[in-house]
Amino acid sequence: MLLLAACGSAPPARDPVPQPSLSSARGSDIAIHAMGLVGTPYRYGGNTPESGFDCSGLIGYVYKSRSGHTPPRTVALLADFGAAVDARERRTGDLVIFGADPAWHAGIYVGEGRFVHAPSTGGTVRLDRLDNRYWARQAVRYRRP
Repeated sequence: MLLLAACGSAPPARDPVPQPSLSSARGSDIAIHAMGLVGTPYRYGGNTPESGFDCSGLIGYVYKSRSGHTPPRTVALLADFGAAVDARERRTGDLVIFGADPAWHAGIYVGEGRFVHAPSTGGTVRLDRLDNRYWARQAVRYRRP
């Protein structure tokens, strides 16, 4: 009788398949927020609109304000943050990491082949295309927090 009862019971619950934590709705919100910061001055070590941004400071500010999570502060650590994403699977809100080893720059993918980043001293946060002459020559990878 006990054996028959065991066969008729429901199968044990399986652990859910892990999914990337960044939903597409949250990714869109992150992208929109990042685009709203275009024009903010670049400042090495900067991490607020008032003080200016460097590339990792921009990412940290946007992600913390829109998701409540603070990503690592350096590009080297961002290069391993979250899950790797194939270029064909990238979506808004994913991180764009430049440089193979070491990583040297990062931005936020906002869709249609574009990303927002804080590129250099004397510049401002800007929206660029991944296929422009300079960026298309760089090693690039994507991460989904």
